[in-house]
Amino acid sequence: MTLIKSISGIRGTIGGTTGDNLTPLDIVKFAAAYGTLLKKKEGATKVVIGRDARLSGEMVSALVTATLQGLGFDIVDLGLSTTPTVEIAVPLEKAAGGIILTASHNPVQWNALKLLNENGEFISGEDGEEVLRIAAKEEFEFAQVTKLGKYEKKDDYIQIHIDQILKLPLVDVAAVESKGFKVVVDAVNSTGGIAVPMLLKAMGVKVKELYCEPTGHFPHNPEPLPEHLTDICREIKKGKYDLGIVVDPDVDRLALVCEDGTPFGEEYTLVAVADYVLNAGKKKNGNTVSNLSSTRALRDVTEKAGGKYAAAAVGEVNVVTMMKEQQAVIGGEGNGGVIYPDLHYGRDALAGIALFLTHLAKSEMTVSRLRSTYPSYVISKNKIELTADINVDKVLEAVKKKYAKQPINTIDGVKIEFDKEWVHLRKSNTEPIIRIYAESDMEVKADNLAKKIISDIKEIISEKTLA
Repeated sequence: MTLIKSISGIRGTIGGTTGDNLTPLDIVKFAAAYGTLLKKKEGATKVVIGRDARLSGEMVSALVTATLQGLGFDIVDLGLSTTPTVEIAVPLEKAAGGIILTASHNPVQWNALKLLNENGEFISGEDGEEVLRIAAKEEFEFAQVTKLGKYEKKDDYIQIHIDQILKLPLVDVAAVESKGFKVVVDAVNSTGGIAVPMLLKAMGVKVKELYCEPTGHFPHNPEPLPEHLTDICREIKKGKYDLGIVVDPDVDRLALVCEDGTPFGEEYTLVAVADYVLNAGKKKNGNTVSNLSSTRALRDVTEKAGGKYAAAAVGEVNVVTMMKEQQAVIGGEGNGGVIYPDLHYGRDALAGIALFLTHLAKSEMTVSRLRSTYPSYVISKNKIELTADINVDKVLEAVKKKYAKQPINTIDGVKIEFDKEWVHLRKSNTEPIIRIYAESDMEVKADNLAKKIISDIKEIISEKTLA
């Protein structure tokens, strides 16, 4: 399945047949559905759009722009931009919403429409369902010729975004500048190649650019996982660098590499930044939030700092909702997504970089030494494929009963706590698969915990028919 319609937007592969891939007709239909949703809001006249550098971006942008103008919306086009930059621009432009044209960490053949509300945050589940309904029914009414929307290009928003970051009280440019840091940046030939060096140079950091030409030709798998970061690790081992910085194509995920060329661990990006935010300045007993599949280390550093940790269902919109409920001072997702509410409610690699560099400068440590100060956990990621006739919900219910004596969270699948270990089971929305994530303080223990749960599931299925 290469066209995925969800409450947060639509994504798919470019080319192919309508309804099965992200074709021009599908792009127009979903852009029109989103615009129709916005038209129901009073005073809705403007939409902000921006895109990453992937090869299909210009074509997708032209289709979305023309469709929204056809509905009567004025367009503010940021051109090559980042997801957090578009999120910041929406409220500054007093726009009704925004669309980010990016498939995030997906390979080059993918693209997507990520949909924002008037606050520059991802639309709610309810609004997402309405977009899908409008698209299915094709309930569009386009504007008359005298009411077509206007078009305006603005290319200064990355600088505006960076200026806002540099003004944050917890970002200390002087402290960073005094260290004379040398940093390598891998921006996977997308828009991070524009934004990240701009930010680093503004903070007095010496930058070695690796894959920073925004051509859209990704030199490696764009998901910032350790197995894809061999080039930057090799470069760091060759030269005397203090840090490696890796971002995904739309710059909402941040991965770090230590000065010895070893990955910092994307789960620990948020942990390190949260540690700094919780202990810097005069914030007292700050709360944090991450999703259920993120490392326990965030909970550990939060409780050590006198705060409270809460876990949200997987998905940025769910994390943001819980952050607001808990009045969290920092939050995000373990995939390298840092959400800092003092700036905005969205994953922001640029904000994460500035806060981490300040933390590093003030710590008087190397990156590897800083990493060693945090609790060390390992997550084992697995999945079990089931036949289509098996009821996944009943399987999860049976697992829940088997471990009823343990602390269990069921807001998103089933998460079972075992002292300082946990296992999280979630069903796929698109296929009969259960994803099984387990965390422990050693890789072998995490793997064994996952294997134990997989064995339980197989036993449950063999005992009775779960159709």
